[in-house]
This record gives sequence, structure tokens and C-alpha cells, in this order.
Amino acid sequence: MAVSGSSSKSKSKKLFSEKKGQSIGIVRSMNYKIPGTFSLESGKTLSGVRIEYEMYGKPNADKSNVILICHALTGDAHAAGFHTGDRKPGWWDIVIGPNKAFDTEKYCIICSNILGGCKGSTGPSSIDPETGKNYGISFPVITIKDMVNAQKRLVEHLGVKQLFAVAGGSMGGMQVLQWTVSYPDMIKKAIAIATTASTTPQQIAFGAIGRKAVTDDPKWNGGNYYGKEIPAQGLALARMIGHITYLSDASMQKKFGRLQQDADAAGITGKNFSELSLDVSPNASPDLAPNFQVESYLNYQGDNFTKRFDANSYLYITKAVDYFDLSRNGSLIEGFSGVTAKYLVISISSDWLYPPYQSQEIVSALTANGVDARYEEIRSQYGHDAFLLEEGQLNYMIRSFLSQILVSDVMNRNFYSVSRDETIEHASRLMVKERVSHLPVISEDGKLEGIVTSWDITKAVACKINELDEIITRDVRYVYEDERIEKASSIMEDYSISALPVIDSEHRVIGLVTSESISALISK
Repeated sequence: MAVSGSSSKSKSKKLFSEKKGQSIGIVRSMNYKIPGTFSLESGKTLSGVRIEYEMYGKPNADKSNVILICHALTGDAHAAGFHTGDRKPGWWDIVIGPNKAFDTEKYCIICSNILGGCKGSTGPSSIDPETGKNYGISFPVITIKDMVNAQKRLVEHLGVKQLFAVAGGSMGGMQVLQWTVSYPDMIKKAIAIATTASTTPQQIAFGAIGRKAVTDDPKWNGGNYYGKEIPAQGLALARMIGHITYLSDASMQKKFGRLQQDADAAGITGKNFSELSLDVSPNASPDLAPNFQVESYLNYQGDNFTKRFDANSYLYITKAVDYFDLSRNGSLIEGFSGVTAKYLVISISSDWLYPPYQSQEIVSALTANGVDARYEEIRSQYGHDAFLLEEGQLNYMIRSFLSQILVSDVMNRNFYSVSRDETIEHASRLMVKERVSHLPVISEDGKLEGIVTSWDITKAVACKINELDEIITRDVRYVYEDERIEKASSIMEDYSISALPVIDSEHRVIGLVTSESISALISK
């Protein structure tokens, strides 16, 4: 387990010697409708599930440069860039875009709104196709695993067989962990930030209070408030409670101290205290009004939240977080036993919602399973929200992790091969059927004996050669999986070839790496 704190200034300066990161500009949302029925972990099903998503950058030829971004509790698919008319960019614009950590000139970035959300994906506020009415609380219980399964359907729809990386913070980090457990062969690299592998009683307690605030609001009406007044007071209170956990004592002291101010000074221009969604009773003493700066701030945050988020979605999503537990038989080591992805786990020094020890437990369990897991800690006073704010540290940590690419990170392990005693016709048909241009020739024990290309097949047909053994190239260049991709790229360039077999220490072929799979990932 590699453990380090914030990176040195000299390294950071070297890493960011390129031009400054840029915005990706105007973006648009898209949606995908999952065909048929979608099965949930509870055993129930949903029909007509829609997933809202955005895509930044372009996939390379074999779509091996695709990175999935997973959002946090109240996030959405709009992770970067601007929608037409927006004043603010997407929620993780600080790390997504040209020359940023998730460089859209190298990678294709996908972010989707989770199942159960209210920003385009199917959730409690969606119309139930069976009744023609909003689901409300008839929507089935969902889990983090259900969210990941829906993302997998989207990824497959987009033609991506394996993700170069999956990344996210907070509840997004939970999805990252779940991806590597549920679909280990589909993930090469994983970045989990400010998260946990098993929700603690304290974290569940905060979720429970937030949900009670919503359900105790008379306007919640058993979840049947669509087309009526929404339970704004309860939802705003839930947001206020949650927002406190995203900050730290130091950040609140620095931002607010014990200063008192009126609503205008708090940035709530045009409102008086009686208009705030969480005001005291009009009959109460003026001394009880929210005159502290921090009170006005929380009122403002709660009020704004009710304008963009659905109360029922809040109930379902927070419950999914509470259910999250990747341990098996009480053991996190056992829970991570099938993970193969390389990991970067990042904690935040002042995070008391998901404190550093929980990230360290993740790394310890991964390391116990032989997983290449690296631990970093962001030094920040911002608390849990630092994963949305600490631009410099995040860009350095993520970029350095993604840029350390080995052949094993990009090679295709599901390759096709032939033996030397097979016919040219068989090799030709295999190439056409599987749409490949290179076939390693291997012995019965899997060792590399040569390679056949589509050019060799064309030459054999022109020269009326029938035996595959006559056209095999035996002086084959190859690489090992633990070598850097720059070496593979250099060999391809020096010898004007577009694919290399990847072999192990016993000369057995274990994969194939192509120029298409590495071209976009080589630093420019």
C-alpha cells in the first residue's frame, strides 16, 4: 500500500507545466431507455427505465479510453461544461476538460444520473407506465448495486466493453467500489474519494433524521404530493442537516464565525425572515429569528434545494446509502476478494462524515487481496465538500494516477488466436467475423509462435498460398504486461506495426495491445 499526503510543490509544478485546464464549453444531456424490464436487487422489476447521461470527449477506435464518473447523493449527469444559459458549470468541472485530470483530449468521459434520481433518470417522480401516475412511494426500494447495474446497461449500450476507469466521491465513491466488486473484468482503474465501503451507524443516523424531516411534513402526504404543494419545509430541513455534515468546524468558523447579520447580508436579497422556508413562528420573539450568519446560510441552502430536488428521491437515495455494505460474512477483505482494478483511494483530512480511517480500511482490505491500491489524503479545511472544491490537489492526484499507464491497463485479454496447423481460410473467416486484423499464433501450451495479419492473408490469396504455416511472421515483437505503454507505442512506431502480443514470463500469450487502444492515452 503506497501511502502519501499532499504532493510536493516541485512535482505539482512539473505536472502542470502544460497549458491551464479549459472548459469544454456547451454540452447537452442525452437519455437511454433500457429495453424490456430491469431487475432490481430486491427481486422487483421496473419497465421503461430511462437513464440520463452526458458525454465529454471522444472514444477512440476500440473505446478503451472511456471513463465513467459517478455522482454523489444529490448530484446529476451534468458533471462538466455549460448547458445553454447556465451561469455555473457542471458539478465537477474543476477536474473534467482539456488539460484537466480527466482530460477530454485523451479520454471520453461519461456521467449518468442514477436510477432513483430526479434529473432525467427513472425515479419516484417518474410516471409509472402501468398506472399513468407518478410512482411516489410505490417505487421499489433501490440499492447502490441497482444504480451500478443500470449504469452497466448504459455503458454496454454505448458499445464499451471495458472501462478505462470509474471515479466518484461520496456516494459516487460507493458506486466505484460496487463497480469493481460486481464487474471486476470491466474496470481497469478505480478512483474512490471521501467514501466508505460500509455505512456506519452514525451515518445511518443522519440519513434517518433527514428522512423523518421529510415524512413529518404534512405536505409530504404519504409521498403523494405531485401536482400539489411539495413538502418544502421538511425537505429543506433535511438538506440543512445534511449540509452541516459536508462542512467542517474549521471551515464554518472561517466562513461564519459568530457573526450576526440580516438576510440581505447573507445573500438572500429581497427576502425577509418570514419568507424563509424554515423560519420560526411569526408569533415567536424576534430574538429567535435566524440572525446568525450560519443560520441564514443554512436557510438559504435548504430553500434552494427544494427548487431542484424531489423529496421522494431524497428518501430513496439516502436509504440506498444506508443499505450499502460490501463486507461479506463481516469481512471487508472477503468482500473485495474478486477485485482486480488498480485503485486510488482519496480521503479528506477534515472530513467527519466519511473520515480518513474509512478510506484506509478500504485500502487495507484491497491490499490484503493483492490489489494495487494507492492511498492519498487531501489536506483541507473544507470538510467532506473538499472533493468538489480542492482543484489543485485533486487534479494532481488523479492525473498522476491516470498517467501511470502500463500495458496491462490497455491490453485486451479477450483476444482471438490461431494455431499454425489451421487453414488460411479459417484465419480469414475469424478475422472477418470478429473484425480483427491481427491473430497471434500460439502453441498447444499457449506460447507465442508468431503472428498473422490481414495483410498476410491478402498476400497469401494473391500468391495462391493455402497453408497458414507458410505466411506466419515468426520474428514477433512483443511486450510484457508490467511495461509502460510508451514502450509498446515506441515499438509499434519503430517497426510500423499496429498490434503487439502481450506475454508472461513463460512466453505465454495473455493479451493483445493495439495502437488504437493507446494512441489517445499517450501524453501529448
